[in-house]
Amino acid sequence: MLNIIRKDLKEAMKIGDKLKLTALRNLVSKLKAKEIEKGDSLNNDESMKVCMSAAKQIKESIKQFKEAGRDDLVENESLELEIVETYLPKQISEEEILLKIKEIIKEQNALSPSDMGKVMGLLMKEFAGTADGKTVQNMVIKELSK
Repeated sequence: MLNIIRKDLKEAMKIGDKLKLTALRNLVSKLKAKEIEKGDSLNNDESMKVCMSAAKQIKESIKQFKEAGRDDLVENESLELEIVETYLPKQISEEEILLKIKEIIKEQNALSPSDMGKVMGLLMKEFAGTADGKTVQNMVIKELSK
């Protein structure tokens, strides 16, 4: 994955896309830092986790900038998020998540929010990298509270 991002970084340099250049430099920096921490090259799953973490950080920044009324920064961060998300697996829709939640709740005979742990464990294995854990958690709580 790092090689793909580096190739895209070179392309962004050639065409002078400053926003993409900044976003990709940040991503390469995070990936290289993780490689140094590990002491070895990252496999695809590890690279994906770093990219997911970067996307999550950007989403948090967007939230904070919105709360502070900094629309100029929200726009830049949103565009950076779009760039980072191109390296992530396609996210599952909320409708698909809800169907799987209902299926697992039925399979596990989960009846109340106290059963959330066993439901979430199975869901997060199923949705690894394709759904936001916080969104899934909120949807499970809603379903188990009915």
